[in-house]
Amino acid sequence: MTIAYWCVLAAIFLPYLSTGIAKFQGGFGARQNHNPREFLETLEGGRKRAHWAQLNGFEITPAFAAAVIIAHLAATSPQGTIDGIALAFVLSRVMFTVCYVADWASARTLVWAFGMGCIVALFVGVGG
Repeated sequence: MTIAYWCVLAAIFLPYLSTGIAKFQGGFGARQNHNPREFLETLEGGRKRAHWAQLNGFEITPAFAAAVIIAHLAATSPQGTIDGIALAFVLSRVMFTVCYVADWASARTLVWAFGMGCIVALFVGVGG
């Protein structure tokens, strides 16, 4: 397994970091677990933004996974470059979550754009 493949696994689980922030900073218990989506819609502030970061994570992860697989199959870049870009993507998702929860909208947009750039770089290749 390459580092990039491990990064796909990390990206799959990262949205649950946001779930933890949204649910477990108080107010979520056995009763709320019967209708967790309904509970999440009642949140406000940073907890609501953590929920939105979770949703965004679920939206972007398939594109990242496809980009990593395509980069490997097409050998768009040397393996070390693919691994580095994949690591950069995962780090960008952590930073995206921090920016989203903290309500740093402009920084969040820049970090999101960087992550999308990583996906494009995996598809088209860089370095050589």
